[in-house]
Amino acid sequence: MDPFTVDPVKLSVFANRIDAICEQMGAVLRRAAFSPNIRDRLDFSCALFDARGELCAQAAHIPVHLGSMAHAMADVVDARGWQPGDILALNDPYLGGTHLPDVTVIMPVFLDGELLGFVANRAHHSDIGADSPGSLPLSRRLEEEGVVIPPTLIGRDDELDETVMDALTQRMNTPSLVAGDFAAQVAAARSGREQVLSLARDSGLSNWRANLAAVNDYAARLADSALARLPEGSVSFTDWMDDDGFGHRDLPIQVRITVDKGAVRVDFSGTAAQVEGNINCPLSVTAAAVLYVFRCLMPEETPASAGAFRAIQIHAEPGSLLNARAPAAVAAGNVETSSRVVDVVMGALAKAVPEQMAAASQGTMNNLAMGATSGRRWDYYETLGGGMGAHCHGPGLDGVHSHMTNTLNTPVEVVEMNWPLRVLAYGYRQGSGGHGHHDGGVGLERCYQFLAPAEVSVISERRRHAPWGLAEGGDGSRGRNFLNEQELPSKACFRVQAGDRLLIQTPGGGAWGPPARP
Repeated sequence: MDPFTVDPVKLSVFANRIDAICEQMGAVLRRAAFSPNIRDRLDFSCALFDARGELCAQAAHIPVHLGSMAHAMADVVDARGWQPGDILALNDPYLGGTHLPDVTVIMPVFLDGELLGFVANRAHHSDIGADSPGSLPLSRRLEEEGVVIPPTLIGRDDELDETVMDALTQRMNTPSLVAGDFAAQVAAARSGREQVLSLARDSGLSNWRANLAAVNDYAARLADSALARLPEGSVSFTDWMDDDGFGHRDLPIQVRITVDKGAVRVDFSGTAAQVEGNINCPLSVTAAAVLYVFRCLMPEETPASAGAFRAIQIHAEPGSLLNARAPAAVAAGNVETSSRVVDVVMGALAKAVPEQMAAASQGTMNNLAMGATSGRRWDYYETLGGGMGAHCHGPGLDGVHSHMTNTLNTPVEVVEMNWPLRVLAYGYRQGSGGHGHHDGGVGLERCYQFLAPAEVSVISERRRHAPWGLAEGGDGSRGRNFLNEQELPSKACFRVQAGDRLLIQTPGGGAWGPPARP
């Protein structure tokens, strides 16, 4: 479509309306969800795709969810013949998912027999059927991490298939809770579908398609303008994962970014091979982290659609940490390794456009999964914020979730109302940010006391390799984990008794610029 034939005001209204559909889907999902992880932490994402599976709009939810959906949706769409009223679910990381707790629900949208596109949402289920409570164990193979759901029709003719749903939820540890969250995801998708139909009826089928194409073209033009400001040539950067939980330490993630006439190639050759532990990534998760960083370089008004990423090519060797082969375990790749991908891409770009890049943020989500497998079954999952990196314009933020996660904390009141836990302390970890002209943000300290026996998994990073500073700024403090004052490794599974205490100290962010002389 000729961009000059599109009314810019009408296009802006249309772009904002489809964004609002995604936001509304999220509001429905939050209000209908059963589990605190979705309802209170907001660990979910919603998006809209065209008939080919190209991303058209998304709400400002979780970057690792949205980027990976954008990367993998076309393959999911192409793999089947869609009918009105289909309801499809999946979580298989090698067939369009990220890791098993993230379950995606997809619905096609038809108008007068014509496929308009798809609505989708992805939500993190703290129970996805793993033997380990919280469904985030130290694992070696995918099947140890829970129930694998390949793309599966869980409903036809707009009705859930109770036989399929019962067979699925009965494999979980808390089937009624899981069934409630599935129902919330379906309700949110139905809400999005009805709003898309309303908008498409108002505009007409041909205008709907023309407007989607125009939004993508507009995003591409804004993205091209931003990428054109990158200097041509290559920059590289290397950072390390602490370990995989099974004795393999200091695993390099290496990137080379090449800019040539507005096209960008992001090449991870030289990155470690896939490992025994679960810090491996499917390529969709790697892509999500890369696209997130480049989206940060674009103007704020750039539509979050496929057009914004047309000029970016991503390569990671098959069988590597960032493009693992099935059935490698990937539970922590989605949360921990994706964070390091952001760090290395930002580290490389800091050599090209230093004024646009921040120092390293905490670089971990500090994952806690816990619960009981006997007596009254319960599952709890949480990620913890930390320090953000400073930049040339000011200091980093304190105690926040950053980059690939965009969730909230679980409020203390919610923790203590729902699980046999008491939060003894929760506050800033003073002095943990890097020192420099602009200091890095400080991390958090959160101490839990167990009121009943439980099994616990801690999966964290930046316990060996500190978040780096920029422009001679100091590094942030490494994180630390303690059980009853005994320090734990970055990744550990263990049992606790009533009265035991778990303390998590999250990393601070790196500083920017040298400290002022006394």
